[in-house]
Amino acid sequence: WLYCRPCHGFLFDEDPKPAVPLRDQVSAGRMRPDPKQQAREEEAAAEAKRAKAKASADEDLKACLDKIAGMAPEDKALAERVHEIVTTTAPDLYVRTWYGMPAYAKDGKVVCFFQDAGKFKVRYATLGFQDPAALDEGTFWPTSYALTAIDDDVAAKIAELVKRAVG
Repeated sequence: WLYCRPCHGFLFDEDPKPAVPLRDQVSAGRMRPDPKQQAREEEAAAEAKRAKAKASADEDLKACLDKIAGMAPEDKALAERVHEIVTTTAPDLYVRTWYGMPAYAKDGKVVCFFQDAGKFKVRYATLGFQDPAALDEGTFWPTSYALTAIDDDVAAKIAELVKRAVG
């Protein structure tokens, strides 16, 4: 150790700082990363995120179809028909379960759902719409509909409601 008066510090025979790993030099801003390598890493991360989202979507769809399969026969027939109408009318909606009911979401928020009669021991199933559904009609409008059967007229009405709800 030698003292250097002009710089008011000590001079070392060896560098007192340990070698800094390359990744730390990059993160500390001492070095620029290779743009091509950085682009490859970002693309790999994006691909992994897409694969995870796809797996999650598949799991949610399976959970929804399992809920429908576990319903009483009358409710199951209605739920299958509602599922067919909603997924055909608005294929971009995300299929999931919501409080144990089949539901259809947009941008992470449930737009509509099917509530089977057996779940709450009532005499009719319900097709309900949540706040993100754009069904506003003045200052008063329905947000749920009772279902006992689905004929062509009811199917057309459901399709029209889903189109309006999605916007």
